Amino acid sequence: MSKDTRWVGLDVHAETIAVAVAEADGQVRSMGTIPNRPESIRGLMKKLGRAESLRVCYEAGPTGFVVYWLLTSLGVKCDVVAPTLVPVKVGDRVKTDRRDAEKLARSHRSGELTAVWVPDAFHEALRDLVRAREAAKADQLRARHRLQKFLLRHGRRAPEGVRSWTQRHMTWIKGQVKFEHRAQEETLLDYVAEVDHVGERIQRLESAIDAVVLEAPPKMQAVIAGLQALRGVAKITAVTIVSELGELSRFPKARQLMGYSGLVPSEHSSGQRTRRGGITKAGNSHVRRILGEAAWSYRARPSLGAGLRRRQKGLSETVKEIAWKAQHRLHRTFRRMLGKGKPSQKAITAVSREMAGFVWAIGVEVERQFVHPRSAAGMA
Repeated sequence: MSKDTRWVGLDVHAETIAVAVAEADGQVRSMGTIPNRPESIRGLMKKLGRAESLRVCYEAGPTGFVVYWLLTSLGVKCDVVAPTLVPVKVGDRVKTDRRDAEKLARSHRSGELTAVWVPDAFHEALRDLVRAREAAKADQLRARHRLQKFLLRHGRRAPEGVRSWTQRHMTWIKGQVKFEHRAQEETLLDYVAEVDHVGERIQRLESAIDAVVLEAPPKMQAVIAGLQALRGVAKITAVTIVSELGELSRFPKARQLMGYSGLVPSEHSSGQRTRRGGITKAGNSHVRRILGEAAWSYRARPSLGAGLRRRQKGLSETVKEIAWKAQHRLHRTFRRMLGKGKPSQKAITAVSREMAGFVWAIGVEVERQFVHPRSAAGMA
């Protein structure tokens, strides 16, 4: 590393950025606070010196990656770091923006920070759309619960054989459920309208996801198709995984993906004793949730239904073999956990963890087909 290298820590907020610089000679000093505006950031970089001599970092957070993209466009090397992995001194209870920036600069110079994956523009745009659908699904659940509790509170129960939230169920609510009091009738109409509205939102967002995937780079489209060879992984699930994780081959091993998803057990060691606890939940919660939902499908015995065969049509034999192996292994894991008397949720967590490994295997296999011949020759 050059003697004139400077490590810059940024404590980024919506309106301001606290700045600190760690010099190669060991000195760490605050540079004050600047507005979180492009022109202010450009001015700061110009003041700090040559772009190639700067090593900037800031914590991932609600401000996204706008600062990262601006800095890299200026030729400045920038790392966005995981906030949960920033070293904290025992007993340090004073927290200010200035101290946070200084800590980042100091830790960056000593190599103690862990950089997170920064999505490209297409990945981030797709992820925003997928998360909008996820938010709409959460709103749908709340809207249905409100309506369901209202009906239950007033003794309105669907006829025998009518499943909740099917077309027949909604037809019964809209056509058969009546109240004498106007206030309750208006309440019912409002709750029903909200359920209908959020349903339309979800349909619109899913149509938008379908359209955007058709515009995706060929490699991304291929991985999305390949992941659907797995049982429980339909299109929305596959798109969610790809938008949240990016290229699967960036993980050297499957276990790295499991850790990134927060699905590995926590560990407490002292002397000769090692105790494993629940999963860390320290990774990407969106991936962890979607894998947990998909894992429930492995309760059933391995099989190839019509829908799964349709999704696997045109995929390579290697991908289909990985998916078939996943069915057998994940079903055995689920049955084994239940056989030991473990709660079903613990069994699903174990299946989710192993399923992440098969997701990684298929992703790497598909992405390998897109390696440039010259790059492949260089790797040999």
